[in-house]
Amino acid sequence: MLQATDIYKNYGPVKVLQGVSMQVQKADIASIVGASGAGKSTLLHILGTLDTCDNGSLIINNTEVQKLKGNKLTEFRNKEIGFVFQFHHLLPEFTALENVCIPAWINGTPKAKAEASAKELLDSMNLSHRLQHKPNQMSGGEQQRVAIARALINKPSIIMADEPSGNLDSNTAQEI
Repeated sequence: MLQATDIYKNYGPVKVLQGVSMQVQKADIASIVGASGAGKSTLLHILGTLDTCDNGSLIINNTEVQKLKGNKLTEFRNKEIGFVFQFHHLLPEFTALENVCIPAWINGTPKAKAEASAKELLDSMNLSHRLQHKPNQMSGGEQQRVAIARALINKPSIIMADEPSGNLDSNTAQEI
């Protein structure tokens, strides 16, 4: 599903990643662990195609990611990769339902179908009572569950998550 080979990333003179390689098979769960400042988020951003490496190769779902440019990369990312960020990144002017639907709408999913899928996902996360609430009307844990639903809406091949349960209580984290 994912093969990263000899990934290097520098920020000026700071060498963040030096020859990182990894493989993840379909249905596997992999964790990137290390000390603060070790480059975990940098690697996650490269694996998620949000950043590029200085050297190395990345293949996701049999696609050589470095060969994709512009809209092709954006379309690939929207269809193949779901993101759960540590700090939600929900759009404050949109409701929970709309925040979850946005990736589906970008993907060209008809509004009614996107909303039905979003409602199903939000219901599975015990958020059906929050469909019309905006992020500032929800707790941090509720916002995180909305972000997780948003990551799942397009049924991506792979989910990239940066501390996805950090804002959840232990019972909810276990359920998710």
